[in-house]
Amino acid sequence: MSSSTPLTTPDGRYIVVRGRLWRCTNPELPESQRQEWVQQLMRARRGVAQAKRADDPQAEREARDRVDEAKRALGERGPVWWRDGAPDYTQYKVQNTPYADWYAALL
Repeated sequence: MSSSTPLTTPDGRYIVVRGRLWRCTNPELPESQRQEWVQQLMRARRGVAQAKRADDPQAEREARDRVDEAKRALGERGPVWWRDGAPDYTQYKVQNTPYADWYAALL
């Protein structure tokens, strides 16, 4: 695994970033839709950065709202995309989740 490839939990629900879990994109999302939403997400993130550089709180809020919209469409926020009733551990430290043993075995 390269440093640019995030560590993904065995069930494919999360990536691990600095010891925290972040929800992955819904794997059932058609590739064309995924690509479109990723492009919109990147544009929105650039908008956040531009607004911050310009010290424009209104533009920053609008750009952050677009980021949120894209992340929800991708399944990374909002209701979980899996159907087995498992809870969402987004932003939890890995060691405080059912993934703790898996993660510890990798270290």
